[in-house]
Amino acid sequence: METVLITGGAGFIGSNFIPYFLEKNKNTQVVNLDLLTYAGNVSNLKEVENNSNYKFIKGDICDRNLVESLFEQYKFKGVIHFAAESHVDNSIKNPDAFVRTNVFGTFNLIDVAKNFWMNAPNVYKEGYENCRFHHISTDEVYGTLGKTGLFTEETSYAPNSPYSASKASSDFMVRSYFHTYGMNVITTNCSNNYGPKQHDEKLIPTIIRKAISGENIPIYGDGKNIRDWLYVLDHCKGIELVFKTGKTGETYNIGGKNERDNLYIVDTICSILDEIIPKEKSYKEQISFVKDRPGHDFRYAIDASKIENNLGWEAQENFETGIKKTIAWYLKKYQ
Repeated sequence: METVLITGGAGFIGSNFIPYFLEKNKNTQVVNLDLLTYAGNVSNLKEVENNSNYKFIKGDICDRNLVESLFEQYKFKGVIHFAAESHVDNSIKNPDAFVRTNVFGTFNLIDVAKNFWMNAPNVYKEGYENCRFHHISTDEVYGTLGKTGLFTEETSYAPNSPYSASKASSDFMVRSYFHTYGMNVITTNCSNNYGPKQHDEKLIPTIIRKAISGENIPIYGDGKNIRDWLYVLDHCKGIELVFKTGKTGETYNIGGKNERDNLYIVDTICSILDEIIPKEKSYKEQISFVKDRPGHDFRYAIDASKIENNLGWEAQENFETGIKKTIAWYLKKYQ
């Protein structure tokens, strides 16, 4: 049985991915390495904690001795690398943590994998010829868009926050291991994910939580910032497909074709809550506008035609179907 290392698997996307991956790959063992910083939570993985093919290890991807010992013990045949500091506001306050985890952590992980799998540039060890390093990244590395246009895999990088700059750096590190060492790497850059298990501080969980608790619902600036929203399970399906069938050295953008501004997001959630748990006044009356964050990118939107045309992936959920499932999950959590 082959074993795959998944880093950051207790976070939002990773904890949705692991149950999906284990269900689809019953002859593969998963080792989940996660430091359980504020955004990681083992309770996100309750449904797999008794799965004999699943093992959780608390640890830091920056700890080289630990990562090397895990490779020696489990003989990993693949790495799917989610682990990252990811909240833009936190990166503005504490950029050093983002550089450490996202840049140095990624380097540490890919360098250990290269040394374990390869004898020399372009020479894999016997039995490790098909090992792959899959790096999970973000559309934020491309910077911001005006009112038109889409990010493609050829879009120049122009990160605008310490978070996106650290992710851009990690993308370049992974790219360099393909071009320098001939390592089997692949990168996916996704748009804004939403769905179950997302950290409470993110936009959609915050809107739901504040709405039902009767608090002001804070929206940055004028609420006109636009994101391309991708339901997390659609993203998980894309990751598995790229990990198994994507072309070595390539990047694939995964997006939902669901551009919505923040005003639409909050309005839609409040309208659904007005229907399912009505109160005297509409939840929309709780919306309040707060000072915009520094360097807030105006618009992100992904052209996902490469993964659609080359690998046959497509998003199953649009925003209107996905948000209903998402709200139902959070109401169970918060009530």
